[in-house]
Amino acid sequence: MKLYNNRNLEYTQARETLRFVSMHRLSNQIRLLWEQHVYWTRMLILSIVFGLPDFEFVANRLLRNPKDFAEVLHLFYGTDVVSEFTKLFTKHLTIAAELVKNLKERDTASAADAERRWYANADQLAEFFGRINPFCPEEEWRKMLYEHLSMTKNEAVYMLMGRYEDSINTFDDIEQQALIMADTMTEGLIEFFPNVLDKI
Repeated sequence: MKLYNNRNLEYTQARETLRFVSMHRLSNQIRLLWEQHVYWTRMLILSIVFGLPDFEFVANRLLRNPKDFAEVLHLFYGTDVVSEFTKLFTKHLTIAAELVKNLKERDTASAADAERRWYANADQLAEFFGRINPFCPEEEWRKMLYEHLSMTKNEAVYMLMGRYEDSINTFDDIEQQALIMADTMTEGLIEFFPNVLDKI
């Protein structure tokens, strides 16, 4: 009986260790994706502001980010949910590029329209996150996304004004906030899908 109990304990400890490793693997992957999201966004802003010849290549790399997120989300959700996310998140990026271009051209009317649609998209993303996972409250995501948009716009405006140090300091805040969004996403997924960790 003692040998059986020892083996049972070892099995339980091994499973807990594997779950711990899987949890950190998932966390690292989602953190990487959010890091890439903000870094490639900044590189796109640089390309637009300074008219760099790498714009097309940077834009294509940035637009890969929603697809990379989709690969992770497929572990938890079906095709319809993942497709909806990909469409909304891609829109988030394309509107951002549009806004920066409008700001550079000093087209205030078009910039205001792009910013309005950008925040409307954030509302859609927040509603989406809240709808697919009760551990990802809509209002929490709305607050984080609004903050993300505000800081990203400031980052671009500072760059356009030649206030490069301010732009860099703002990006430091963007990076930290992106990690908070990443951890919020990871924690929600683990809470809602505890058994999926066994498959990671």
